[in-house]
Amino acid sequence: MSISVHPATADRFDDVATMLGPKNPASSVCWCLSHRLDSRTNRELVGPARGEYVRQLTERDVAPGVLAYDGDEVVGWAAVAPRAELPFERSRKIPHVDDQPVWSVWCVRVRPGHRGKGISLPLLEGAVAYAGQKGAPAVEGYPVDNRGAKVDLTMAYVGTRKLFERAGFTMAAQTDAVSGGFPRVVMRKALT
Repeated sequence: MSISVHPATADRFDDVATMLGPKNPASSVCWCLSHRLDSRTNRELVGPARGEYVRQLTERDVAPGVLAYDGDEVVGWAAVAPRAELPFERSRKIPHVDDQPVWSVWCVRVRPGHRGKGISLPLLEGAVAYAGQKGAPAVEGYPVDNRGAKVDLTMAYVGTRKLFERAGFTMAAQTDAVSGGFPRVVMRKALT
C-alpha cells in the first residue's frame, strides 16, 4: 500500500465530504468544525450549512486539512491550521508553549475498513509537511497520553502520544484537557 497525502482543496471537496460528512445530508455532524469554530458559531451552524462552511474553507488559500489516498481512494483526513485561527488559541486547558505562530493538528481520521493499516502516520506526516509548505515554524498536536491502553474510537480522533512520537514530535507540555478518560499532552515538532 502506498499512501499519498494532498491538501483538502475545493477540487477535492467530494473526498472531504466522504471523510467528514453525514450519510443523511440534513444531519448536524461535526464536519471537523467543533475545534475550528467558537462554541456559539458551532452550535448555530446546523445541517447542510456545516458542509457548505467546509466547502468554503476548501476554497481559501490555506486548505482546512489534508486527505490521504490509497491509490485513488480517499482513506484519511487530518485537520491542520494556524493555532491563531482556532479556539485552541484561547484555551484555558491547553497551554501555549511559547509565542511562536505554531500550527495545530487536532483531528486524525481514518475511514472504517482502512484502520489498522498504517495510514495514520503518513497522514500526520502529510499534515506536518503541508503546514511547513505554508510557512509554519512548528506544528503542535494535543493527543491522549494513553500509555498503550485502548482508546475508544469515537475519542481516538485526537491521536495518541505514541503516534505523534513516531512522527517526530516531542512532548512540550502537560495540559488540563482530557479525552476519552485519558490526559492530553501538547506534542510539538519544530520545522525551522
